[in-house]
This record gives sequence, structure tokens and C-alpha cells, in this order.
Amino acid sequence: MKRILLTFLCLHSLVFAALAAAPMSGEVATAKQWMKTALLGDKPGGPFSFCYGGKSTADLIGKWNPGRSTRALDAQRREHTLTWTDRATRLQVRCVAVEYASFPVVEWTLWLKNTGRENTLLLENIQGLDARFERAADGEFVLHGIRGDSCVAESFQPYAHTLGPDAVKRFSPPVAGEKVSGKSSDGPEGWPYFNLQKPGGGIILAVGWPGQWEAKFTRGHDRGVRIVAGQQLTHLYLKPGEEIRTPSITLLFWQGDDVVRAQNLWRSWYLAHVLPRIAGKPQPPITQIQVEGSLASWPGVQVYLDAGIKPDICWRDAGGGNTWYPSAGGPFTNKHIWLNTGTWEPDPAKYPQGFKPFSDKTRANGMQFLLWFEPERVGDPNSLLGRHHPEWLMPGNSAGSVLNLGNPDALKWLINHVDGMVKSQGLDWYREDMNGGHHGTAWRKHDTADRQGITENLYVQGHLAFWDELRRRNPNLHIDSCASGGRRNDLETMRRAVPLLRSDWSVTSFAKEPLQVEGNQAQTYGLSSWLPWQGAGVPFFLDRYSVRSYYLTGFGMVQGAPWSQSESKRADVKRGYDEVRRIAPLMLGDYYPLTPYSLDTTSWIAWQFHRADFGEGVVQAFRRPDAAADTLTVKFRGLAAKQRYEIENFDGGKEVHTGSELMGGYVIALPQKPATAILRLKAIK
Repeated sequence: MKRILLTFLCLHSLVFAALAAAPMSGEVATAKQWMKTALLGDKPGGPFSFCYGGKSTADLIGKWNPGRSTRALDAQRREHTLTWTDRATRLQVRCVAVEYASFPVVEWTLWLKNTGRENTLLLENIQGLDARFERAADGEFVLHGIRGDSCVAESFQPYAHTLGPDAVKRFSPPVAGEKVSGKSSDGPEGWPYFNLQKPGGGIILAVGWPGQWEAKFTRGHDRGVRIVAGQQLTHLYLKPGEEIRTPSITLLFWQGDDVVRAQNLWRSWYLAHVLPRIAGKPQPPITQIQVEGSLASWPGVQVYLDAGIKPDICWRDAGGGNTWYPSAGGPFTNKHIWLNTGTWEPDPAKYPQGFKPFSDKTRANGMQFLLWFEPERVGDPNSLLGRHHPEWLMPGNSAGSVLNLGNPDALKWLINHVDGMVKSQGLDWYREDMNGGHHGTAWRKHDTADRQGITENLYVQGHLAFWDELRRRNPNLHIDSCASGGRRNDLETMRRAVPLLRSDWSVTSFAKEPLQVEGNQAQTYGLSSWLPWQGAGVPFFLDRYSVRSYYLTGFGMVQGAPWSQSESKRADVKRGYDEVRRIAPLMLGDYYPLTPYSLDTTSWIAWQFHRADFGEGVVQAFRRPDAAADTLTVKFRGLAAKQRYEIENFDGGKEVHTGSELMGGYVIALPQKPATAILRLKAIK
């Protein structure tokens, strides 16, 4: 145990050193040239569009008063601010763009503000991105991505669409009549990240908008694809002093034909510039335990410590039928009583001293305390918010009302109240959930006909401001993003939070459902191309095949009370925590799928994470329950051909091979089914 922990801590200290997927000089030059041409050139405007008073951007913006400034944000980033102001109506358009010195990345956000004394003209169809991308004469565009989360095994399933002549592809979180999701990574067409491959390279696009966005890819008869992306619905005017914004747009330019390398370049940039930092240090991997209900006391933690398991986080969730907040007076009952939200205080009948004694002891023993909240949904009309501030609530959510974070008074109250809870209860982690369907419906019902989209826009700004202010007031506070699982994980959200539970499919039931384990394997396979940091929880399983299917940078095991009374179960649980600590830092390296994606129980699935800076990596392979073949040949990637590597099998045995041999093919043998192998790779110095 001591050796494992020392290795884990050593890896923690180096975990964000340089990664193998470094950008090529030509890629950085391409990004800079694109920015110079599209954003900083002499032609007025940029890669965005809107209509104002019935006229398009192209007809207007060149006639408005321009402005420009540039400043260095740090050694790696330069920010350019471009403005255009309509002299007649005082509408100001402001584009804030950032370029990177060491990555082929360009990003920007468009802001529109009424600086006058009268309402503006009508603003419509505001698009943060409206641009064409060309290809060479031969070959075709292929659009790569994954599905969003729907709490199904197929969540994060990869796709590849060839965009032939006249092809049109639209993406957004689900809309069905008046039912509008409003969750940014929700549903089969709702993942807000894309990789548009063309002959000789491509462009990765991220739409940063924790709301209802839409992206459209249109292929004409020529050699180009037009991409349009923005808030899905905008048809509004601005009142004096009012300001709205577009989604943030991020483009990464890559060269070559290797899509996997392109995704690893994205992962490298993400780890360097997106993953949240506390005290200047990026979020490291974590392990956690759940302390539900009556176990939200020290004996519930002590059983883990007695078993030799010291987690990083003690997590108090909603609690199902045993909530931590007052919930008895609402419309939901029994196991659904947790939906009666709206009073965010510890239930005095259960926690007369609150959580401070528990959180103090947690930190005194080298751990952190996490508490679950869901402040945006008010499910109990008799709650504190329901009784005292009904004017802040918007109907439309399928499980209550929505707290209007676009209302300055509501936003101020929420910031002060949650900040007070962080301080008074001693919180290290603020976990925010967003349940019920159709936040987007609530937003749109609150709009008037001539102000469509304004509620959502101000709400999104308010939500981001809420998180930013929490972090400003509490610099060491970690934020965990959850929205019925992984349904709000756009880039703006991921800059501020990490997803400790990437999908509720991880814990959709406490008894195995068909494909529940295989679905988690497949979710790791698909999501790892996009989010280097992700978490899941093991629901009551103890067999190695199941538990190893959940190993991620965020890991925990939910166990029933009797587990601690069994020596064999204690050993099984401890093994899970020990193994994930050994490999989780390696998951922040480059990612290589080693088999095709599949949910088929007759197949194998395998992947590799590799840290070239450490000379270490790991392969995870799974022989599924109905797989006939008892061996799988995998070809390692990212190794030095002449370097000798030691391979350690977590189930026993070590071998030595050269990088050339491993990249040529290595046979994994699992005579039993279902079964799994973890192979840790280390360069021999």
C-alpha cells in the first residue's frame, strides 16, 4: 500500500508535464493566419453574423464606428478586442478573441450591448460562428463527434458522417414541440464538440454555451462547408444598458490524416488551458466515497479507513428518500422526496449542528467534503424560495419551477446564500445538479414575442457569473458539474468544473441492467477523445470485470453497509481503489482506442493511455460475456521503437518488450469470460 501511494503522489506532482501530442509549427501558423484573415484583417466584421433591423451584418458593420485593442493575458495568450458601434442606435458589438502562442487554437465570444437611451432595433439569428472552410479538390469532408448523454449505454457513442454535396447536418440538445431541453450536452445530437476532417487536416470546434445551442454544417456543390453555430433562438431587442452574448467559439486547426492525433492535440490543449485550477494547480485525479443518510457521520467514513482506504473526497449526495435538506412538505414522496428542492439549509432534525463538525474532521484526516445542491430547480412550492420569492420562479420544468438566474435579485441571493453555505458548512466541493426536463421550455415561456431568447441569454450569463463569483470568494473551492448526469458539459462549463459523474448510466440501478457495465466501458471509449477528466461511480458491484470498467480520473464505489463485515469484500473494495490510484494519472496522457467501438457482448474492447513524458502508460482490455475469442492482439501506440518497456499485468506477471515489438502487435489472453486485463507499461531506463 505504501509503495502504491508513493507512486501515486509522485505522479500527481508531474501529471501535467508536456504531453506527446505536441502541435506542429505549421498548425500554429495556420491558426494565426486564419485569425489574421478572419478576425484581424481589413475587412469589417468577422466569422459571426446577425440581422439588425432587418439587415445583415455584412450590410451594416462596415459603416459603424470601429475600435481595436490588444493585450497579453499571459506568456501563452493574447487577447484582441474589436468593437463596432452604430452611431444611430448606439448598439455596440464587441468581439473578444484569444490566440495561443503554442497551440493552433483561436477562440472568441461576441457581445452586443445597448449603450443608448432607447430600445434597439430587432436583433435576430445571432450566430457566434458563421464561416466557410475549404478543402482540396480530392477527398471529402468527414464530420466526427459523439452523442451527448441520455442516460443510456449509447451515450458518447462516436459517429463519422461523410459530408457529400448538398449534405446538411444539424445538432442541438433535444427539442420536441414546446419541450426544449436547455442542457448543453443532452441527447443523441447534443454533444457541442466536433471534428471536421478534410484531406490533409481538419478543424475541431467547440460551442461553449450551457443552454440551448444549435450548430449547422452545410455542404454545397463546391469545395466548402459552411458552419453556423449559436444560441438556437434569438429574436429580440435590447433595453438601454442591456447586454447579451453568443456562445464562445473555439477552433483548433490540425494537419495530417490522423484523427486520433488530432484528438490528442485537443486533449493537450484542454489540460493546459481548460481544466480548472486551484491555487494554480490543475485538478488532479480523485477517489471518493458516498456518505448518504445516517452514514453522513464519522462511522460511515471510518469503515473505509479501517479497510485501508483513504479517499480524497467524502461525498454527501441528495440522498434519495433521506435528504440532507428539508423536503417533507413538497409534492414528491417516498424515494422521490429528494425532488422537493428549494430550501438549501441542513435539515435541523437530522443535522442540528449542520455539517461543520463532519467537514472539519474530514479535513483533519486529509480528505475533502463535497455537498450536493440543485439550486436552479425549485421542486417544492412550500420551500423557502417557493414561499418567499415566487416572483423569481419560472414554470416549465417537468419537476418544478426554475429559479431565474437572469434576475439580478435572484442571482444576488443565490450567490450570497451558497457562499454562506460553503463557509458555514466547511465545503471543499460544491456539486451542482440540474434535474427535471425542459429548462429551455421555462426560458421560452418567460419570453415575450418580441424578446425571444432574452431569458435564456441572461440566465446563462447569470449562471456562469454565479460560479465565477463563488470561486472568487472561495479560491480553493472545487465545482462538480452534473445535470441529470453528463448533460451540461460544454466548454464554458468545463472551464469552471469537472464532471465527477459523467452519466447517470453509471448508477442507473443498484442491480445490473443489460449493458450497464459494457455501456460504461463504451462511454470511456467515446468520451475520452474529448474530456480527459471524467468520473463515474461503481454501484454495489465487486467483481473485477465490472469494477475495472469504471476506472477513471474520478472514481468511487457505492457499497451497502454489510461490505465492511466481510474480509473478502473489504479486499475487493480496497483493490479497486488501489488499482485506480495507480493508473488514473496516466489517463491524463494521450488516448488511443485499440479496438473498434462496440456495445456487442460478443466482442472485446480495449484502449491505451500513454504519458510520453513519464515513459509510462496503461492498456485496459475487456473480454465481454459472450466473446468467443480468448485472445486479442493490440498494437500499442505512441512508443519509442527502440526503447525497452516493462509490462506489468495487474493480475500477475511481468514482461519486457521493445516499443517496436509492442507497436507491431501484442497478444492479450483471457481464458475466462467475462474478464479484464490491466497492463501497465513503463520505459526501462
